[in-house]
Amino acid sequence: MEIEVSKLSKIKIMTDSSVQLSSAEIEKYGITIVPLSVTIDGHTYTDGVDITRANFIQKMDEANALPKTSQPPVGLFVERMKELTADGSEVLGIFMAKCLSGTVDSARQAAELVEGKITVVDCGYTDRSQGYYCLAAAKDAAAGKSMQEILDHLETIGQNMHLEMMIPNLKNILAGGRLGRLASRVISALNFHVGLTMKEGKLNVPYRGRGKKFIKKFDDMLVDQIRDLGDQVKYVGISYVDTPEAMADLGKRFEEANPNVEVFIQETSPIIITHAGHEAYAVMFYTE
Repeated sequence: MEIEVSKLSKIKIMTDSSVQLSSAEIEKYGITIVPLSVTIDGHTYTDGVDITRANFIQKMDEANALPKTSQPPVGLFVERMKELTADGSEVLGIFMAKCLSGTVDSARQAAELVEGKITVVDCGYTDRSQGYYCLAAAKDAAAGKSMQEILDHLETIGQNMHLEMMIPNLKNILAGGRLGRLASRVISALNFHVGLTMKEGKLNVPYRGRGKKFIKKFDDMLVDQIRDLGDQVKYVGISYVDTPEAMADLGKRFEEANPNVEVFIQETSPIIITHAGHEAYAVMFYTE
């Protein structure tokens, strides 16, 4: 007796290389990473292929101009989508916020060119927040949940997601124009550090200040938040550019404030480093 392909199908997860996931997580859940590219002084590198997080910062510092990041080409998305749907599986593509990159638009264009069932989502975040989306979707898919059930779950996660980022060195983010022209002029003139928040695709600049006291106050606020939320928080992600020891210390503070949390600390991707600059770091978690 023949079994319909649809009854054998499963949901596979695809995302882009701005995501923050461990190698073990990617392998365990079979998550497909489609790489962005970064161009440094006219030479284009593929994220995670011929340039790594470890050697990117040196190349960035030696460059004559700020590196430029580019979303994956539509053709690459088409190729990956065809591979993933060849056995009848559905694909759920989870990509970084459109306000940061046109990656999600490229994925949507590609999905229209592929016959299989493909759902593309703008997660409204990036980095480890995007990773939480991918992990939740992969676990739901493994549990046999439908695409709609997974999407409903992701919507709830997005509504309860926290992404707070400290930018001590404003050179890159001002050059990249991510703060907007008016904000860039004001902040540059006053020589501020800035704390950013991201919420469902919107980037805001609620914190501005100078000196180490301002950064300490920012960290203290996050520690208090993790402590006060208690059991509502299970996982906390810390992503950083070039301050591993300071981030390890911050992670210990989170664990002391809330012993139930699992803290994941990892250097961020070249895509994020390009716009965030030296000494930047982000703290990400969601409440349940």
